[in-house]
Amino acid sequence: MISTLNTTASEQSYPVYHKTIEVDGVHIFYREAGDTTKPTLLLLHGFPSSSHNFRTLIPLLKDDFHILAPDYPGFGFSDMPAMSAFDYTFENYALYIEKFLFLKGVHKCSMYLFDYGAPVGMRIIQRNPGILENLIVQNGNIYAEGLSDILKMYRKNIDENTAASRAEVYKAFELEYTMFEYLHGVSDPTKVAPESYQLDQFLMNRPGNKEIQYKLKYDYRFNIAAYPQWQQTLRKIAPRVLIVWGENDPVFLKAGALAFKKDIAEPEIHFYPTGHFALEEYVVEIAARIKTFLKPKH
Repeated sequence: MISTLNTTASEQSYPVYHKTIEVDGVHIFYREAGDTTKPTLLLLHGFPSSSHNFRTLIPLLKDDFHILAPDYPGFGFSDMPAMSAFDYTFENYALYIEKFLFLKGVHKCSMYLFDYGAPVGMRIIQRNPGILENLIVQNGNIYAEGLSDILKMYRKNIDENTAASRAEVYKAFELEYTMFEYLHGVSDPTKVAPESYQLDQFLMNRPGNKEIQYKLKYDYRFNIAAYPQWQQTLRKIAPRVLIVWGENDPVFLKAGALAFKKDIAEPEIHFYPTGHFALEEYVVEIAARIKTFLKPKH
């Protein structure tokens, strides 16, 4: 007897694909779903995660949009070139994502910027404002008001550059801290899948990866220096902005979300009683907000 699985038409039409593409000799892993003729939504992940962070969001959006979610080199399942062969900076990440979009034939898209995705995406927008259709920000900071004591302590310890201060920064690359980022401030920790932080830590533990992450922590100072330029870019191009923010985030503070009001006339802002990784608890609610926000205006 032949058995069949009951699947919806949308599941048959729009599966989530897991692919790689070569960008300047580096294999970039990415998730793709949806109809390529529909508006593209680029999902940019943060630290210490990858496109895996969007694993529950993509299925909720794939019927309405063309979704792309790449992993940066050194993150997720993309290549991790040696530091001697690759410039691990946010500027270089932005260049690689631009090249990724070009290879995928994307010249216009909406962007979802989370954590490290904010400095990556804002660099792309600053260089090429015309690429942006709409902007969604989820716990991704571009304002001094959003900088927590955690981030300020990284800067202090890196600048001191002693064995003890470096060791303090390296604590951010261990499982205890990874779990802290996922679980601090959540409403219900049982909603946070343990494979999320365990996968991040497994990949973090690859030989040489913690040195890469330290380099990126050092490089973050250049993001802060660029905040005023990115704010000016937003004032100039005046995009529609949706902000969905875990209000208990210990890394990027709630004030960083509210600060968008200084440069965007009417940002749509929604706070959720959770932490940094808001999608772990509120993906259904956030997906609904995104659908409404990106719905074509007639």
